[in-house]
Amino acid sequence: MAALRRSLDGLYLAAGALAGLCLIAIGVLVLLSIVTRVMGFYVPGLTAYAGYAMACGSFLALAYTFGKGGHIRVELFLQKLRGRRRRAAELWCLAIGTFLAGYLAWFSVKMVQVSHLLGDVSESADATPLWIPQIGMAVGAVLLAVALADRLICVALGAPLDIQSAPEGAPPTDIVAE
Repeated sequence: MAALRRSLDGLYLAAGALAGLCLIAIGVLVLLSIVTRVMGFYVPGLTAYAGYAMACGSFLALAYTFGKGGHIRVELFLQKLRGRRRRAAELWCLAIGTFLAGYLAWFSVKMVQVSHLLGDVSESADATPLWIPQIGMAVGAVLLAVALADRLICVALGAPLDIQSAPEGAPPTDIVAE
């Protein structure tokens, strides 16, 4: 189980790092677009590629951010509950979230397949096949679904309910004997 935990956490971290690279790419592409316009020439597709990087980075960051407790949660409601009620409510929320993220992942993967099958291209001057930038969204959505299922299983097996309450240096989804 420890090897699986390290693998999943490493996968979430890698997705977060790729999301960071997408943010850097957005900055470079926007700066390049500004500089080329000031210099008097136009490079087609820079704005579209910045948009692709934004979508890719946003979705790739979802699993990493969820694992660090950075997503908006129903904590205002859950913090009012204690004991078994709190655990049951947390499990219910994680189950619903896992279902919705799974549906998003399924839809995103299907969208990539359909775009590839139909030969969809962007409407911008670069005419990029749309399935290429859509892959980042699909991968990020799948990783979010995996992260939610991971957390659901960990909480069902007795992990601390509060992500921030994990022991120092331990991944937030570790199962801790109480």
